Amino acid sequence: MAISIMRLTQLRQADLNLLVVFAVLAEERSVSRSASRLALSQPAVSRALQRLRDLFRDDLLIRTATGYEPTPKGQRMLSELSAILPRLDRMLAGADFDPAEESATFRIACTDNAAQVICPSLCRTILPASKRVTFQFLAWHDGSLEELEHGRLDLALNADDGHAPERFHREVIYEDEFVCVVSKDSPHTRRITLKQYANGLHIGIGTLAGRQTIPEQRLMALGYQRTCVLEVPYFVAAMRCIPGTDLIATLPKRLMAGEPHDPRIRVLEPPPELTGFRYLMIWHPRVHTDAAHTWLRSAIRQACRKGVLA
Repeated sequence: MAISIMRLTQLRQADLNLLVVFAVLAEERSVSRSASRLALSQPAVSRALQRLRDLFRDDLLIRTATGYEPTPKGQRMLSELSAILPRLDRMLAGADFDPAEESATFRIACTDNAAQVICPSLCRTILPASKRVTFQFLAWHDGSLEELEHGRLDLALNADDGHAPERFHREVIYEDEFVCVVSKDSPHTRRITLKQYANGLHIGIGTLAGRQTIPEQRLMALGYQRTCVLEVPYFVAAMRCIPGTDLIATLPKRLMAGEPHDPRIRVLEPPPELTGFRYLMIWHPRVHTDAAHTWLRSAIRQACRKGVLA
């Protein structure tokens, strides 16, 4: 994001040490305690406070019977600085992101498959020690990679269907296979052949442009095309549509393994031509070395390992 010349001028004129003094004063509510904590004299702290008032054209901190109290503008500054100062300190020191001390919100696009594999483990293994971090998992849609490009997403989790641009970084976080889900009274008992699969009626899961891309790609490469009479946006919704029908749903094996047993359905091996697939973590190069994003990717890896083994 571009910084205007006016902002650059203001930054050059500002003494960032004053912000540290303000943050300590706002916490301690006392010039003497702040001076001791900052290893400064009390007059130096008082002069710093006056410079801050001149700079921001506000009293910022008002003396009361119980100590200094922030003005509304001072309270807003303190709220902003609680997030900004640790990041500046980390940037200057080259330190790692500390989720126990720093606040962050991460926006992650994924399918319900990835959410069911990763999120339960994330809640048990990562969140207990990262209470100032917020994870926002958003439904995967056609514009997810564009949002990643423009910084509206921090991370994307999706099957390796060949649509992620080469300029993005990517990493395989787990591998999976397909299974075919049919009604319990289906004539298919153990495995569906490729011909039976191609001739059947299917429920598709619209992960990209209304298509379940990997099965479609595999079939097209073999000269086949399946007929989807229903498209739904979620894998679990597709599974729950199956009982009492002649339809076939092609779902990830790990997702099905985590679902409670439903006696109304039968889980079959797919045609051998529908081989397994890889699941990717995708991110933009601009955040590749960012400490907070490095921590995020590590957290997803850890949650994924636990989720896959669960």
